Amino acid sequence: MTGMSNENSIGQAMKRMTIGIAVLVVLTALLFFVAPDSFYPWAKAVHVIAVISWMAGMLYLPRLFVYHADAEKGSAQSETFKVMERRLLRAIINPAMTVTWIFGLWLAWKGFGFQGGWLHAKIAAVLLLSALHGYLAGAVRKFAEDRNQKPARHWRIVNEIPTLLMVVIVILVVVKPF
Repeated sequence: MTGMSNENSIGQAMKRMTIGIAVLVVLTALLFFVAPDSFYPWAKAVHVIAVISWMAGMLYLPRLFVYHADAEKGSAQSETFKVMERRLLRAIINPAMTVTWIFGLWLAWKGFGFQGGWLHAKIAAVLLLSALHGYLAGAVRKFAEDRNQKPARHWRIVNEIPTLLMVVIVILVVVKPF
């Protein structure tokens, strides 16, 4: 019974989080139409919030894979990891990536007219992060079907990639080296 009540409380927390994100997006869209001159800083704020959420998930999901790879298939521990991975991907990582891209592309267009070598390099790094996102989403499916063939060591290495990309992206945005 503990597993069921834990799953219900996690489901309720995810529902509250989803409602919170939806309210933020609706209020932001409303601001876009009501006060377009005030929209840019709000769009930037939503973009940063989405990036932080996306990165949190991208840093955590491979770490779950490290432990899941060592769990016995079919065990209670393995089944718990499957639920955690699926929910993390669907409730946090996927929506955060979508919001990051929507607001990021709008900011790139409105604020910079898609000009600047640093911006092109940043977009390339975000494309790499998105490709990694796709790889991790595929891994969630493989783990869910007990088809993961990668050892924990592989996932430890993969766990470092989002950090490296984040460092590159932040340097490009803040320093604008070219």
